[in-house]
Amino acid sequence: MKILQADAPEFVDFFRQLRQRGSAFEPELLSTVVEIIRNVTLRGDEAVFEYTAKFDGHVLTAGTIEAGDEEKKEALARVSPQDMDVLQLASSRIEKYHRHQTAEGWSMTDKDGSRLGQRLLPLARVGIYAPGGKAFYPSTLLMAAIPARIAGVKEVVLVTPCRDGKIVPLIAAAASVSGVDRIFKIGGAQAVAALAYGTACVPRVDKIVGPGNAYVAAAKKLVFGQVAIDMIAGPSEVLIIADDTARPAFAAADMLAQAEHDEMAAAVLLTPSADMARRVAFEIQKQIRDLPKKEIVEKSLARYGAIIVTAGIGQAVELSNLFAPEHLELMVENPESVLEGVINAGSVFLGSYTPEALGDYIAGTNHILPTEGTARFSSPLGVYDFYKRMSVLSFPRNAFDGLSAQTEHFARMEGLDAHANSVRVRTSRESRDE
Repeated sequence: MKILQADAPEFVDFFRQLRQRGSAFEPELLSTVVEIIRNVTLRGDEAVFEYTAKFDGHVLTAGTIEAGDEEKKEALARVSPQDMDVLQLASSRIEKYHRHQTAEGWSMTDKDGSRLGQRLLPLARVGIYAPGGKAFYPSTLLMAAIPARIAGVKEVVLVTPCRDGKIVPLIAAAASVSGVDRIFKIGGAQAVAALAYGTACVPRVDKIVGPGNAYVAAAKKLVFGQVAIDMIAGPSEVLIIADDTARPAFAAADMLAQAEHDEMAAAVLLTPSADMARRVAFEIQKQIRDLPKKEIVEKSLARYGAIIVTAGIGQAVELSNLFAPEHLELMVENPESVLEGVINAGSVFLGSYTPEALGDYIAGTNHILPTEGTARFSSPLGVYDFYKRMSVLSFPRNAFDGLSAQTEHFARMEGLDAHANSVRVRTSRESRDE
């Protein structure tokens, strides 16, 4: 486990490597995704079926691409009562939290009678991407579908790659719990393209949400404009700020939890204590021995893991804001006071007994978060992501008269004479006499 000094050249190199670890925009990968999208737009379901056979290893037809009621029931029957109870608990907590994010339109009226306002309208149809291949995450499906339902989205469509042509039972259970309307057994860039442009079998959606691999991320970026997207999700990351009061075993466990996602995941600890740095490094080596995904964890930590010794907690917070991490854990004596200095983070976990795993599953906050430094300008997925805003204007004649000259003048400033005339025609004597 690398232990670096914050003022050392090695730290600068590590930070640069960390920021460049995503692969969604490599030219060769992008070229492949462009070709997939082009084929789906030109050939529709036929192309989707071919890519599914090629990449997922099973054959689909127009009659089997969508999971039917019996197939869903069969998948649900394979879910244990204990698993269903946990999904229900998580669902209820996620809903409770996200109910606080609902919003309403508004209207203001000036003394001249002019009225300006904004309508908030739910999107009509949303597509959710849920991984279902090597890894599957029913938690992510809950995080995407529940806020959409709270916002009032009329139809929620799920795409998820399947194993041997069958829905992963836990994905089917999460879809049932969260109110998904339709499930399509497709994944990858071809599923994103199908949602964005529509095919004979797959309906076109207004927005695509949910993370996937580098091909899915690239596809979402390329179809943006034809359809809205939530974000370009890169590899996951955690940054921990720890002082002398932190428990080394806890910090190490949380870093290992992050590293087991995949070989591109990042786990970083910032601490002003050289002793804490050594103790956490020791705990990592101790705990890693018995992990089932030890090989993945070791590769992740070797590439994108580090313990960084800072000049103080203040410098740690400054560096954290530069990282703008997806997950930030504050294992310090007074986390609330440290939180005041945090301006860039997707989700912040306060204290030693608030591990990231709580936010991933049961706490209720959303775990679809900005990655790779995009927390500088982006936010967790929420109910607000499933609204569109519509401006509303209403001017009576006297209010129009009060602004007509200035409006006409502004139009002429921009050289748009027809715009100016559309105002002038309403002020002419002829129009008033009609």
